[in-house]
Amino acid sequence: MRITGGSAKGHIIKAPQSDAVRPTTDKVREAIFSMLGALAGNWERGLDLFAGTGALGIEALSRDVGWVDFVDQNSKCCAVIKQNLIKTGFMDKAHVYCCPVMKALGFLEHTYDMVFVDPPYADSSLNTLIPVLARSNFISADTVIMVSHASRNSLDKQYGSLSMIKEKRYGDTGISIYQKEVIS
Repeated sequence: MRITGGSAKGHIIKAPQSDAVRPTTDKVREAIFSMLGALAGNWERGLDLFAGTGALGIEALSRDVGWVDFVDQNSKCCAVIKQNLIKTGFMDKAHVYCCPVMKALGFLEHTYDMVFVDPPYADSSLNTLIPVLARSNFISADTVIMVSHASRNSLDKQYGSLSMIKEKRYGDTGISIYQKEVIS
């Protein structure tokens, strides 16, 4: 796996030896950041949930996001994320929380400009997790939430105050992007 853009473009990053981790392919990450690039945004702080290898958050750091918090409950994944951050030179712009995502959502305090949600395809918590994100204090009207999921499993167009603004399919991967509705 390589970082596909920005200051760390071309850096090869590690993945843990585990069948439970499904790293987002280079092609899909490029597509995600192309979709995000089309949206206006000043992205200073990111959150990478179910971070796995850390590829999405590291890609964001490489493309000038100022800080990323990574969350994964697997200690092997957390160790790999830290190694990848060191290798790419971004350790001073990140924090790795090695705990379940729902636990992290209970203590994270910052407002995030972009949130990556990339759970294992077998994880059935998305329909519970996305409404929790919609109600959280760290999501603003400008926050962009990217959800990766099995393309055979469609997500709802609306979760509370979050509305789907883009949706794409890449083979067996579905990408859905949400933002809060602006109520005038």
